[in-house]
Amino acid sequence: MSATTISPLVPREGWHVMHLFYRVEHSQWSLFSDDEKRVAKTRLTELVQEIRATPDTHLLTFAIATPKADVGFMLLTPDLQVATAFEKQLTLSLGPEILSPVYSYLSQTERSEYTTSAEQYAEETLKAEKGLAEDSEEFAQGLKEFDERMAHYLKHRLYPVLPDWPAICFYPMSKRRTGENNWYALSYEERRKLMGSHARTGRAYSGRILQLITGSTGLDEYEWGVTLLAKDTIDIKNIVYEMRFDEVSARFAEFGDFFIGMQLPLDELFRRVCL
Repeated sequence: MSATTISPLVPREGWHVMHLFYRVEHSQWSLFSDDEKRVAKTRLTELVQEIRATPDTHLLTFAIATPKADVGFMLLTPDLQVATAFEKQLTLSLGPEILSPVYSYLSQTERSEYTTSAEQYAEETLKAEKGLAEDSEEFAQGLKEFDERMAHYLKHRLYPVLPDWPAICFYPMSKRRTGENNWYALSYEERRKLMGSHARTGRAYSGRILQLITGSTGLDEYEWGVTLLAKDTIDIKNIVYEMRFDEVSARFAEFGDFFIGMQLPLDELFRRVCL
């Protein structure tokens, strides 16, 4: 991307994330000659390579499993100026009327406000649960291991590197703000307790589901975007179903549309969507 005088728009921490979903307009594509089709696919291929070569930038490409859309991209990059420029180029990459946007979502990677702090871990786990004395060697080792785990966790939340697992699911969600089910009327401790139970459900799927929650309050119509990566769609189905029974979902969650896709290299993606 050529240098400009426009100032970067980079958050103090984390990256911008765009989920982009398109329908292929086959009636327009059929008007292209074989040479024009080849040039168009080469142009998209080179653009994907350029995006993936950009520092601190990741791009997932996938085919959508239903007629909601045909092609999806998940773009992660620090600078919103860069993200927007790449989005426009992706939209036009096969020609001005070939990829028709059907849905998009903007969010940012973020830390969770309910993440256990070192002080909370020391009081609730090391002292209360394990009965360790604060001046003991076991206490110090336990706190050191916790700090290392949390540093790794925070890095993944803010600056993720996503695996090429074949199944991908995206959906937006918000917390209810009505009557007795007003999430924002609860105290912090109540919310933290509910989210802790929710997190325990998710940890049971470690190694089978990689979940990335990105914040979108003030950026898009819902409050969070949820991306699930898996090797088996049954794990996506099961974790979403099981979490519905957690009080934090049963009482407070509202969901948007779900998009299910399959991560594919571009040559296979072209064949899958009949380009």
